Amino acid sequence: MKKIVIFGAGGRVGRAAVAEAVRRGHTVTAVVRDPDRYAELGAQEGVTAVRGDATDAGSVAVVAAGHDAAVNASVRLDVPAEQYFTATARALVDGLGRAGVRRLLVLGVATTLETSPGVRMMDDPQFPEEYRLFSQGHVAEFELLRATAAELDWLMVVPPLDLDAGAEDTGHYRSAVGEVVGQGRISHADLAVALLDEIETPRHHGVQWAVSH
Repeated sequence: MKKIVIFGAGGRVGRAAVAEAVRRGHTVTAVVRDPDRYAELGAQEGVTAVRGDATDAGSVAVVAAGHDAAVNASVRLDVPAEQYFTATARALVDGLGRAGVRRLLVLGVATTLETSPGVRMMDDPQFPEEYRLFSQGHVAEFELLRATAAELDWLMVVPPLDLDAGAEDTGHYRSAVGEVVGQGRISHADLAVALLDEIETPRHHGVQWAVSH
């Protein structure tokens, strides 16, 4: 059994990751901005909901202390993507280092994956500019982790564009490193399976790891 801290646990991916971790018998600290809004999270056996901020290294260090692994499923759409994702990367590297947590999984976005050698989805001239800016936030996050997270065993897990709560839960997924893979669709539950597999048995390190049905 592992102790896992999940930032952004109130979102759809975060909730699915909490549920999968509980199903496997792990202990979870579910980090949200306002625990009073997510009473059902803390009501689950083995789950403690706490207030925390993934952009604040001190907050990360406090809530992550004593855990074996961390997942960052947090996002802020009211903050520029590059600003938010680089802030979380810095805070997580610093805070998890202070807390002694070695394994970190962060969520990426499929538009940063290659569709052919050297060509990313976001590089298409017809790609919408607002989505390119969001994608660039994850690119900056990835580059920052590569440059600063030498003491962390980190991985960026990248779901397909169609991350759909209505997709069939199969318990399985396909995967590839750095490139688009599979059917371009996955359920939140199956994405959580991939996340927990990489926590229980780490096989990928310091790369963009794409998962899909």
